[in-house]
This record gives sequence, structure tokens and C-alpha cells, in this order.
Amino acid sequence: MSQQTTTTPLTFTVRRHEPELIVPAKPTPRELKPLSDIDDQGGLRFHVPLIHIYQSNPKMINKNPASVIRDALAKALVFYYPFAGRLKEGPGRKLMVDCSGQGALFIEAEADVTLKQFGVELQPPFPCREELLYDVPGSSGILDSPLLLIQVTQLLCGGFIIVVRFNHTMCDAFGYIQFLTALSEMTKGTSTPSTLPIWQRELFCARDPPRVTCTHHEYDEVVDTNGTIIPLENMETRSFFFGPTEISAIRRFVPRHLTRCTTFEVLTACLWRCRTIALQPNPEDEMRVMTIVNARLKFKHRVPVGYYGNVFANPATISKARDLCNKPLGHALELVMKAKSEATEEYLKSVADLMVIKGRPNFTTVGSFLVSDVTRSGLHEIDFGWGKAVYAGPDHHIAGFYTRHINHKGESGILVPIWLPGVAMKRFVKELDKMLAQDDNDDHVNPKHVLANSKL
Repeated sequence: MSQQTTTTPLTFTVRRHEPELIVPAKPTPRELKPLSDIDDQGGLRFHVPLIHIYQSNPKMINKNPASVIRDALAKALVFYYPFAGRLKEGPGRKLMVDCSGQGALFIEAEADVTLKQFGVELQPPFPCREELLYDVPGSSGILDSPLLLIQVTQLLCGGFIIVVRFNHTMCDAFGYIQFLTALSEMTKGTSTPSTLPIWQRELFCARDPPRVTCTHHEYDEVVDTNGTIIPLENMETRSFFFGPTEISAIRRFVPRHLTRCTTFEVLTACLWRCRTIALQPNPEDEMRVMTIVNARLKFKHRVPVGYYGNVFANPATISKARDLCNKPLGHALELVMKAKSEATEEYLKSVADLMVIKGRPNFTTVGSFLVSDVTRSGLHEIDFGWGKAVYAGPDHHIAGFYTRHINHKGESGILVPIWLPGVAMKRFVKELDKMLAQDDNDDHVNPKHVLANSKL
């Protein structure tokens, strides 16, 4: 059966010091650096928070994690000085970094709670999450706002929680890991990062003349006539764990000709299907799934080591709600596999061109489910001197982020936070449990689901 959390009643108090701007430890170049045409698309103009949780370490008993990380941040910003700048917008909504050296926001805090009180399963939704990352007034804009906000909260047990919020136009998950690795190296006394950052954003700018050569359903303009965009205040978050048992249970639904599918593909197909059934859209509604694909390895001429900009595509695939809900899992799986295979070098170039031609549109949000696999990103490996993280992952409703997780039984698997309205969440859990509980001799086609015309 799937394991999911319910909202925990745990409350605690966080005492915050005044937010401060950390500037680079040495003088840095004052220049204007344009972002790439992949970086500054409408869909990336937001801030992403990531939570990193660390246990206490007897060897570090006399060290204050906030002081250690604050000092390292000033040193890391010498190399990653664009992060200390501010975004400006030029003609055609083109974004550029004014490398002004104004600094990154940093908050030191203490909480009157231990890591043990968070519970056995460290996973979203985290209690009092808004206390673990104070949204400094005026800091969450895109233009003329800090590009980084870091809060380090020390716990009573000696453990600590770091929440890092970064502007997504600056980097993707791999760029973020590269920056945080440099930061962690600086905490251990290194004077230069092991991987030097490379800007070179012109590598992912539109061609001249720009030409859209691929189909990009992720940018389709769709009017929300049926009210399918879910208001955030109606959302409920639960985390679902998929270990070897759960994955093999889902794989029983995979048709023979698709058995070469990856765990990510089969899990995405399963979640997309269960989520659609739970939302009860109109049978004729178009439902989209977008899979974020790291395109670094898709290029003939390798992306330079040290490049920390956005190098991903999120090809979308579409199915009528009726087909998703009533056809076997193979229908959704085939679509997911096809979409993922489309993320080629040409596809990414076509995205950059589309941005310039269409004025940097947003992703399609109507009827969309966005997923991203960060299980191999190295998030857990980042060590500031206290050891590896006991939990590390993004905390944002915009996508279902797959992270690595070891559950209370010691099983290693994938953790997926799902955001849905409360009433739909109950249906989602029921549908998922049905898929995970099937016996080998069961018919692999679920009975037809009646799709209601009512909206959520």
C-alpha cells in the first residue's frame, strides 16, 4: 500500500535574527549579463524553495551552522557573483543580470524543536514551513529582487534545517547543485570550487532567424473554460513513497511491448492516470503531463562543465480525460515515453526560438501535471561539515518532484509530494491503492470510471 502523510499538529516557535545581505567577500566585476532564451521564459520566472535537513554531529558541537554557511556564502559569491546581482528587463522582455554585488539574503534562526519531534518520516508537508523560510517583504519579486534567500534554522538537538530559495531563471536543478556544492566546499576551507562556474548563456539563445521546428504542446494557449486550474488555498499536500514493492506492483500493468520503460516513466504514467481520475474532469477535456528532461547529454557538442544555466526541456503529451481514465496504463505510459524521447538538441533550440517569436510565453497550466526527477541530482550528498542530509528536496506546488528517500523500514525508494484539493486527494489515494493492491491474476484493465461533469 502507498504510504502518505497527513497534516501533523506539531507547532513550534522560530526566533529569527534580522535578514541580512551577504555580499561577495572580494570585489567582483560590475557588468550586465543577459540570460539565455531558455532561462528567461515566462514559466521560469518564479522562486523555488528547497529544504535540506541535517542531523547533529558531535564533531561539530562548537560550530554554529549559520555562521559557517554565512562565511562560505560570501566566498562562494566571489565565483558566482551574478547571484549577488539583480534582474533587469530589456526590450522583448529579455532578462539580464545587473551584476551589482548587492548581495544574497541570509537569515539566521533558532527553533524550539528537535528533529525527532518532526516524526519518523521526514517528508513534505513540513510543519510551520513558512517559519523555516521567512518571505522577507519585497524579496519575492523577479526584477530588482535578491536572486537567493537562505535561512539556516538551528534545532534544539544540534541538527539544523537550511531552506534555499532561488530564482529559477538563474539555474536549473543541476546548476543549483553545482552552486551548493561550491558553497559546501567553502565551508570546509576550500578557496576555489572544484568546478568553476561558466556563464556562456549565448549557447542557449535563439537562432538567427529564429524558427520553431518542433511541436511544443507545453506552450499551447488554452483557455480555462471549465475551471480546471486549482486555487492554491484549496490544495492539500501528501507525500507518497514508492519502494521496490510498489514499483513492481505498478509494473504488472505494463504491456509486453513497453517493458523497457524506466521507473520514472511507469510511475509518471500511474500518477498522471490516478490524478486525472481523482480530479473528475469532463471526458472530453485535454489533460497534459509535462516531464522535465535534463538535456545536457543530448547535445552533440557537449555543454561545458561548469555551465549552471537552465538546460532542460519539458515536452508535454496530451490525452483526452476519457482515454486516460478508461484505457489501461499502457495508454498513458506510451504517451509519457514518447514525450520524453522528444527532448533532443533540436527540440531545445526550437524552444529558444519559440520564446523569441512568441514573447516568452508561460507553460500551459490548464489540465497540466508537471513532474521532475531529482533522484540522481546529488541533493542528499551536499555536506556542510555535519554529514549528508537526512532529507533534501524542492518544496513547491508547481511540480511533482521525485526525490530519493529511505522510509522508516529502511527501504530505499522514491518520494513524490502530490498537491490536490482535499476531496480529490481522497479519490487519488483510493485509486492509487487499488493499483498497488492488484493480485497477479487480476484483470489489468480497471473497470470503467464514470467521469462527473462537476468541477472542483
